Amino acid sequence: MWRRWMLVGLLLALSAGPLLAGMPKALKHEKRHEIYQLEEAWRNAVLTGNATAMDGLMADDYVAITSHGTLQTRDQVLANLRTKRTHITSLEVSDRKVRFYGTTAVVTSLALVQGTNSEGEVSGSFRYTRVYVRDAHGEWKIVSFEASRILEHGESK
Repeated sequence: MWRRWMLVGLLLALSAGPLLAGMPKALKHEKRHEIYQLEEAWRNAVLTGNATAMDGLMADDYVAITSHGTLQTRDQVLANLRTKRTHITSLEVSDRKVRFYGTTAVVTSLALVQGTNSEGEVSGSFRYTRVYVRDAHGEWKIVSFEASRILEHGESK
C-alpha cells in the first residue's frame, strides 16, 4: 500500500514540476522586461543629459567605478549631467544579459560610446556591469555601475 502512495506522490511531483517551473519563468520574463525598460531609461537620460530622470533611477548609496578606475557617487554623477561635464553623443548597447539573484538584477552589456566627461574623452567600446536592487517600495534602483574599456588590437593602456 505504501508503495502505491509513494508512486502516486512521485507521479504528482513529476507532473507538477513543469507547471511550477512555468510560473517563475513568466515572472522572470516580466522582471527582465522591467530591467530592459530601466536600461533604456538610463540610456536616454545619459544621451539627453537628463539629471532628473537619472536621479529617479539611482539608489541613494549608488556608486560607480569609471573606466579610468575612479569612484563616483550619485551626487557626482548628477552634478556631471547638470553641468554638462558628461556629454555623451552616441551610445549603442548590445550583448545585454540580465541575471537575477532574489531582489538583485545584474546587467552586463557591450556599449559603443562617443562623448566626453570630466576625465576626458570616453569614446570607444566598453563592457559594463550595472547592479539593480528592488527597494522596500518594490522599485528597482541602480546601486552600482562599473565600466571597462575594451582595448583595440595593438592599443595599449
